[in-house]
Amino acid sequence: MLTLYQHWEIARLKLKQESSKEVILIIDEIQKIQNWSAYVKKEWDADTRNGIPLKVILLGSSRLLIQKGLTESLAGRFETIYLGHWSFTEMNTAFGFTPEEYVWFGGYPGAANLIQAETRWKNYVRDSLIETSISLDILMLTRVDKPALLHRLFEIGCLYSGQILSYTKMLGQLHDAGNTSTLSHYLYLLDTAGLLSGLEKYDQGRIRQRASSPKFQVQNTALMIASQSESFASVHAHQSQWGRWVESCNGAHLHHGCMKHHLNLYYWRHVNDENDFVLTDGKKSIGIEVTTSIKHKKSGMTAFTKTHHPDKVLLIGADGMPWQEFIKISPHELL
Repeated sequence: MLTLYQHWEIARLKLKQESSKEVILIIDEIQKIQNWSAYVKKEWDADTRNGIPLKVILLGSSRLLIQKGLTESLAGRFETIYLGHWSFTEMNTAFGFTPEEYVWFGGYPGAANLIQAETRWKNYVRDSLIETSISLDILMLTRVDKPALLHRLFEIGCLYSGQILSYTKMLGQLHDAGNTSTLSHYLYLLDTAGLLSGLEKYDQGRIRQRASSPKFQVQNTALMIASQSESFASVHAHQSQWGRWVESCNGAHLHHGCMKHHLNLYYWRHVNDENDFVLTDGKKSIGIEVTTSIKHKKSGMTAFTKTHHPDKVLLIGADGMPWQEFIKISPHELL
């Protein structure tokens, strides 16, 4: 806390010494400082009373804890801006990633220079990113009664990314799983840490929607690869395996676009018909199907259209829009 106070005072001094109209104070990993929101509120209110035009940017890797602190102590004093994993455009501009490399290696800039040595790259992602996020951003800052279960749920979610799995089936694959409420809560924690999401089923009946089986969606495809033995070359050579990575990559792209622009992302399934993603702003809706197979059947898109009458449907890959182009488009532009 003393360090935070010192930095705040330094920013105030710079504002006086340089006769600047504004000074920006940036505080990273704010959620790791105990009682941070009360302290920030005290100093912010003091600056406001004294007419000190200090601008403060708070950064944190746990959306849950950041939001909790904001709503408890800083009501009416903040604006939240979502910063997700790096997009394909950013990885391409900074490191020259091809679309295929982005599908496999994802959007972690710190690991970009290691992709030519996949074993080293996997170790970095697993040890420096995944374990750090789970151990520091979740387990040390949030009450988790079954940490081994949370780890295992994350592993299963990565293994089944792009697939729908009921909580009942999850219980069958997990030891000491507790109940479905525990799994749902742990999935929520993984989501707020920027690791793994569970997309809900699209349904005009909100109660049914909340009770749906989640569709696992990694927020960065690098998370799928880090604990597996396959190589980029071997998976890319097999269309059926590669298609799963492409769908997860496009799903992660949609997820981050929705978080940034306050849109909603779902999946849709009825009996044997399924539509990969449903994008909506609450008024308009778009059905999106992702495939790398030329023989892909459009029955899911047809059934979804007949049932919900979306504003449009998009086929990504195969004979539709190339997925390599789709990951360059911000989802809000589709609406």
